[in-house]
Amino acid sequence: MKKFQVKKPDIKGSFHKLKNIKKEDVKVYWMARKERRERILEERRNSAFARKMRPVYQFMNRISLLLHALLACMINFAIEAISRHSAMEAWKYMTGTPLVFLYNAFMIFITFSVVYLVKRRMFVRIIISVLWLALGVANGYMLMKRVTPFNAQDFKVAKDGITLINNYFNGVELVGLAVGIGAVVIWVISMWRRGGQYNGKLRRLWALAGVGVWFVVYGIVSDLAVEKRVVSTYFGNIAFAYEDYGLPYCFMASVFNTGITEPNDYNEKTITEISGNREITKSETGRAKDELPNIIFIQLESYFDVAEAEFFTTSEDASPNLHAMYENYSSGYFKVPSIGAGTANTEFEVLTGMNLRYFGPGEYPYKTVLKNQVSESAATALGALGYGTHALHNNGGNFYSRARVFNNVGFDSYTSKEFMNILQTTENGWAKDDILIQHIIEAMDTTKGQDFVFGISVQGHGDYPEEKMIENPKILVEGIADEGTKNKWEYYVNQVYEMDQFAGNLVKALEERGEPTVVVFYGDHLPTMGLKAEDLKGRYLYNTNYVIWDNIGLPKEDRNIPSYQIMADVLDRLDIHSGTVFNYHQQRRKTKNYLADLEILQYDLLYGEQYVYDGKPPITEGHMAMGVRDVTLKNVIPHLGEGYSLYGENFTKSSKVFVNGERQKSTFLNNTRIDLPETELGEEDEIVVVQMGSSNTVFRKSDAYLYQNGELTVEEGTGTDKKKSWVEQLDEEEKR
Repeated sequence: MKKFQVKKPDIKGSFHKLKNIKKEDVKVYWMARKERRERILEERRNSAFARKMRPVYQFMNRISLLLHALLACMINFAIEAISRHSAMEAWKYMTGTPLVFLYNAFMIFITFSVVYLVKRRMFVRIIISVLWLALGVANGYMLMKRVTPFNAQDFKVAKDGITLINNYFNGVELVGLAVGIGAVVIWVISMWRRGGQYNGKLRRLWALAGVGVWFVVYGIVSDLAVEKRVVSTYFGNIAFAYEDYGLPYCFMASVFNTGITEPNDYNEKTITEISGNREITKSETGRAKDELPNIIFIQLESYFDVAEAEFFTTSEDASPNLHAMYENYSSGYFKVPSIGAGTANTEFEVLTGMNLRYFGPGEYPYKTVLKNQVSESAATALGALGYGTHALHNNGGNFYSRARVFNNVGFDSYTSKEFMNILQTTENGWAKDDILIQHIIEAMDTTKGQDFVFGISVQGHGDYPEEKMIENPKILVEGIADEGTKNKWEYYVNQVYEMDQFAGNLVKALEERGEPTVVVFYGDHLPTMGLKAEDLKGRYLYNTNYVIWDNIGLPKEDRNIPSYQIMADVLDRLDIHSGTVFNYHQQRRKTKNYLADLEILQYDLLYGEQYVYDGKPPITEGHMAMGVRDVTLKNVIPHLGEGYSLYGENFTKSSKVFVNGERQKSTFLNNTRIDLPETELGEEDEIVVVQMGSSNTVFRKSDAYLYQNGELTVEEGTGTDKKKSWVEQLDEEEKR
């Protein structure tokens, strides 16, 4: 048997050749490669197979438009089958709504028109096909992990999403994804090298004109499709929209259709009439200053009253505290803009009073207009009356660009996960909500007067596991036959129970505080459980629940209310009339053209000339500080071997230590101690502790401390300026 021998690589010889290579040698090498490539292509063109196929290729070129149409239909079917996780569902979609299917296929067909501009037509066809199929694969994979389809906004939160990647993907899936992407890239590169070229004469001007004509035709067809209601420009629920209108249309709508389109009758005269000669911009209240209560809004992640479900029962009441509040305080259904996802959009409607319906389909204003532009909100409205304004969230500060958005809508402070020592998490890794109570109280303690607090919970977040993860659940679910589905609901119901305990504990803490206070609890959307209208007593998927607790004797007034009206409604009950949009709701809610005029007003405020302010906008720049507590250092103790222990106050897992501007390897032990195992300190070294968010965002810096004779000396006033916007300070530092 012949032995297999492996030739030893001549590394030394190769290095010697590389070291002595000349410019002329490189030119000769690449010329030889080019000649060899041309020779191979010529041999292929003149081969027997090529001669036999030449008439076939010529015929295919003549009917290429028809073949593109067929390819577009095949790709459209493939991406829908992948997205729906079923070829049968894709077939039902195609045969059940053929006009929608053909409209989406026509969109794909249009993209193939660019191949006539180049010689490497086959390669360009492959690239276009891969991009469309990649879109389908991304959407299908996303829908395995969450209820929201893949859309343009995912690109805008990609950096923030990386920090949560372990909540959605395991190691095997990540490796498979990387291998798959690598394989596709290698294949595409090989097709660039091996793919043939068009041998006919290129008529680029005619081809370019043809591309233009096809896009004009597409515009006409799109207008007809909207007019005949084949597709819609409004997505009440983006997941349902993808099912009804197809992935290509919905994804492209999320890319190009953002913001509010300028209304036809938008002008200064119209705004003056809508605003009652700008009367709605006033800030006033019928209450004396010392009678104004604290106002707290708590957005409960994925919360709804599970007693509303008709297909299962629970072993005991999952929401005893909130149910008691429903009985004694104002409550009702809470209409939200989305189902199963869209937390930031419910926030947007509550905080601004604006209706999301007028924005682009699937748009998150947090990631578009509010990320870089200031706007009125409940924070500015109540801040104008002397309230301290605080936002809190037990998740990452950068997610959905909240840190920048909250600065741009006028909050004084934002306490995110980076400023919390979270010790308790759910079995899925989300922070439990009880941590919010101490930080709400701390935020209120920073001001002498009344406070507005906007708290966002995260405990109820999906994905909800099909396997049993809670060993001894407090609440048992009965009436669901499928074990996996039962486990999902049992996990969710027990999170609801703990969220209810958080609500009860918060009310107790506020009662002990003894200040006049109003608290609004509400759910941001239904959980990602595939619920149908017939599963719920209310028979409506856009409803969650709300309740307004108070200790000032507000009369109980139960009614159902949409999220964009809740702030105006609560302020009206308190005889507070502040904030342009909130005043508009209070004055115009039951009048003619209420919604049409609201759209015009929203356009003026966010995209127009701001005629309503008459040159005097209530907010021109943010001033928000991240967190409400400074990190302070007390001393630093050397280890017996290498490294130090740093002692101080208000450390968290997000505290990062810098010595002379260089980040140190550190181990967080508790809120008073961080170990620096590899640090070497010298005389006059400068130590700074930074509260750092995702993407290495500096949220807040401690004062600098000098290491002198084994002691720490503070350089006061060198940390983050709490009277100045953290965003402004970050931008200034990045420019240096």
